[in-house]
Parts: sequence; structure tokens; C-alpha cells
Amino acid sequence: MVDEEFICEYCGKKVSKLNYTARDHCPFCLYSKHVDNNPGDRANSCHGLLKPIDIEKYKKGYKIIYRCEKCNQLHKNIAAIDDDINRIIEITSQK
Repeated sequence: MVDEEFICEYCGKKVSKLNYTARDHCPFCLYSKHVDNNPGDRANSCHGLLKPIDIEKYKKGYKIIYRCEKCNQLHKNIAAIDDDINRIIEITSQK
């Protein structure tokens, strides 16, 4: 599992480590990058941007549903504790 800082390729903000699991998306804009086959493995070669398109309820939290802007594959990530709740609400209201 790789948990590392990065600069978001969509919004340009510096994203810190999550420190409890692999950081897999930006907590500000919620965009991700298509780099994992399995959480934190960084083994996918696509590297397209994953656009957040929907939110679904998952246990006591949420999953963010993405569509890759490069290969069009759908992908899901569990929302992190520091994700922007206003952005989550915005995505759910776009339906």
C-alpha cells in the first residue's frame, strides 16, 4: 500500500498523506487518478484523471463513483474523513 503526498492534477492543490490507508483522491475537488488495480498498489498503467460523477452510501460513509476521462472505465473509492463535504453534496445534487 502506498500512502503519499501529491499535487492534484485537476485542481493543483497539495494533498497530504491520509495516514490510515492509501490516499487515492484529492479531498478538495475529489478527483482521482487511474493508477491502482487494487487500493494502493499503483499498478495501473492508464493514469487518466478519474472524474467524480456520483456518490453512493457505503456502510457508515460514502463511496465516490468515478469515470476515467482517458479509458472511460468506472471506478469507486471510499470517501476519506477529510473530504470536502460541500463537494460531496454538490456531486449528489447534480443527478
